[in-house]
Amino acid sequence: MGRHGTIAGRKAAQDSKRAALFTKYTRAIMMAAKAGGDPEYNASLKNAIEKAKAINLPNDKITRAIKKGTGELEGETYETVTFEGYGPGGVAVVVETLTDNKNRTTSAVKHIFDKHSGNLGVPGCVAYMFERKGIILIEQGAGIDEDALLETALDAGAEDMKTEDEYFEIVTSTEDFPAVADALRDAGYALLEADIEQVPNIETEPKNDSELKSLVKLIDALDDNDDVQKVYTNSSVDTSE
Repeated sequence: MGRHGTIAGRKAAQDSKRAALFTKYTRAIMMAAKAGGDPEYNASLKNAIEKAKAINLPNDKITRAIKKGTGELEGETYETVTFEGYGPGGVAVVVETLTDNKNRTTSAVKHIFDKHSGNLGVPGCVAYMFERKGIILIEQGAGIDEDALLETALDAGAEDMKTEDEYFEIVTSTEDFPAVADALRDAGYALLEADIEQVPNIETEPKNDSELKSLVKLIDALDDNDDVQKVYTNSSVDTSE
């Protein structure tokens, strides 16, 4: 439902794009490790490592990525570049990238927007439609008491919890995200996903199926680019299918 689609759909997408995901998460680990190589004191690094392990990125590659990020090993220098624009139907799109060549990435992202009936805009043109929030997903299953889960999350500083068809979605501020994630892990909950995301506070609905299909093609093309880490939209209609 909504932004995340079905759990089965996400897993299938991960399997089909594993090589590209390896590249993306290796870069994410390198960037996060610049703030410190110990995941116990670096929540962003801990999260990046966990996501990399979830797609079976080999431990030696994780270790090398950390060492490259901390400067123990020589490696490429990456920077974070965020692009904003509009997709078909006027849907706002935010693209987060990690790149060692900003000009190359800018050209590629612009080409993708142009090819798929989008419009790459200037910084800030759609950012006001999103808020950065910590999002934690816990798969529904036997033995999970919803009230106990909610109490654990709220006690640790969570802002809200939503019950979806296949998972519980816990929302936190960016500041409280590490503490809430750690509290849930310590309480024995398995985190399906845990990350800082751009959550829309203003939503737009594609006007028809044609616009929705074009929007999905735009998102897929962006996701296929090695430099792109995350793509967010304010579409009120599921674009993950």
